[in-house]
Amino acid sequence: MKDNKITYGSIDEYIATFSPEIQDILQTLRQVIKESAPGAKEKISYQMPTFELHGNLVHFAAFKNPTPSGIEEFKEELKEYHKSKGTIQFPTGKPLPYEIISRIVKYRVASNMEKAKSKKKK
Repeated sequence: MKDNKITYGSIDEYIATFSPEIQDILQTLRQVIKESAPGAKEKISYQMPTFELHGNLVHFAAFKNPTPSGIEEFKEELKEYHKSKGTIQFPTGKPLPYEIISRIVKYRVASNMEKAKSKKKK
């Protein structure tokens, strides 16, 4: 049996599969993450665009029908968005809250850096 699962080799390949409107949103989100997490590396993980810095930092994706710590820290500012464990769903019909996203990424950078420091001490 042939496996028809789509796989992506890069974030560019992933983004290219969407309409131009969604591509623009994803590219802007990607840039906000890059600026908020200097030194983070791009990769594909779980078939989603991912940034890593001393471990996975943040994943982002676009879904036509969308089905922990960063969310909890910003829960008041994110109350209007649907959330589940480790996931925030932003509707495509509204502008993304890039300022909040940037702050969440910076919070995750600090958390991962602290975790990496404590691992080095052990």
